[in-house]
Amino acid sequence: MTATRAPTARRTRVRYAVLASDFAILALSHADRAVMGVAAPLIIADLGFGRPTFGWILAAVAFTSSPFAFLGGLLADKVGPRKVMGWATLVWSVFTALTAAGIGFVTLLLIRLFFGAGEGPQTTATAKILHNWFPKHELGTAVGIANAATPLGGVIATPLVVAILSATHNNWRVAFVIFGALGVLFTIGWFVVVRDRPGNHPRVSPAELEHIHADTAPAAEVRGRRREGDHRWWRFLAVPAVWATAVAFFGYAWILWTFVNWFPMYLVQERDVDITGLAVSGAIPWVGGCVGLVLGGLFTDAVARRTGASYASRRWTVVAGLLLTGLLFALIGVVDGAAGAVALMSAVVFLLYFTGAQYWLIVGEAVPGASYGAVSGAVQMVATTAAIIAPATTGYLVESAVGWGGTFAIASGIAVVGSVLLAAFGRLPIQPAGDASAR
Repeated sequence: MTATRAPTARRTRVRYAVLASDFAILALSHADRAVMGVAAPLIIADLGFGRPTFGWILAAVAFTSSPFAFLGGLLADKVGPRKVMGWATLVWSVFTALTAAGIGFVTLLLIRLFFGAGEGPQTTATAKILHNWFPKHELGTAVGIANAATPLGGVIATPLVVAILSATHNNWRVAFVIFGALGVLFTIGWFVVVRDRPGNHPRVSPAELEHIHADTAPAAEVRGRRREGDHRWWRFLAVPAVWATAVAFFGYAWILWTFVNWFPMYLVQERDVDITGLAVSGAIPWVGGCVGLVLGGLFTDAVARRTGASYASRRWTVVAGLLLTGLLFALIGVVDGAAGAVALMSAVVFLLYFTGAQYWLIVGEAVPGASYGAVSGAVQMVATTAAIIAPATTGYLVESAVGWGGTFAIASGIAVVGSVLLAAFGRLPIQPAGDASAR
């Protein structure tokens, strides 16, 4: 039932409160992941893991987050993104805290599997709720800002975790308990502020509701109404624009999770950066990512407004950004000194995140809104597969003759392949009359 709203001519800004709530949840989510990356050298030393063994613990998160990303998108279509995100946040927060109880390989593996199940739905629930709350001409900026929270979580968490470790004489378990407790508080705030749709929120004025609905239906809605059976979401997985985006997103995720899980350890073990030094050197690349996500959303929205080609602006931003990301990532292992590695990684993360919001927006224009949660969940599941393979594979590669340099080069090649496939196959097959966005 739609909530009753007091009549007013003033346009409220409740959608920004929803965006801020989503931003906070995503920042905490990535902060929780960053805790593991910063604490990794201490965990390995404390529990006696080798790098290949620890790689499987890192990969465990993605084993469950991948299928739960799809399930989260499907449930967001069925029961609403508010419930999906809220309960998912509670689950991952509880298991963040329980990571402190890990005493060996089996216990940490099980805890991180449950943690991944909670984290899985976050991105697809975010895509769905922002799709519901923002008009098309603001959507790129909104998604960019929301996803900028993920590198910001790394910026905040890295020095905070270092400070906790310093204050507790390197007791890595305390950091997980603190971040888990924060998640429970954030969950309560989410349920207080957020509703699934603006029409369900008691504080949304008729003027804001009219503004939101002015151009929310993407071109894909028109395409979707032209074909019978398009309510069956799985039909859209065969659309070249969808599967090419999924492959490109896989390349994006491979570089991202190699960076998130292994770059702090690379700095410590290969560039002789101590744990205290990670407070700065480990956080700097995240700043580039935060800026990149915001600017990427602003850039594609501006190009779309100027040209009327919203789909093309997003597609070619991914193609160019991911290609440059891959080429620069291959150079990380050969630059001189820790400062050079950090500077180059900052450029890599900036370019990577410049494309970060666009994958969701491409899918949003390629499929009808009623199928958006499920299809974006399937695309996310493909991307999250890289988060399974990359951390585990990296643990073996760096122990082999390939070393760190070869590991970075392999990741580079995967990203470049994704960029090329999206350039070659990413054109939308059906274009409504007068819409240039598919070109």
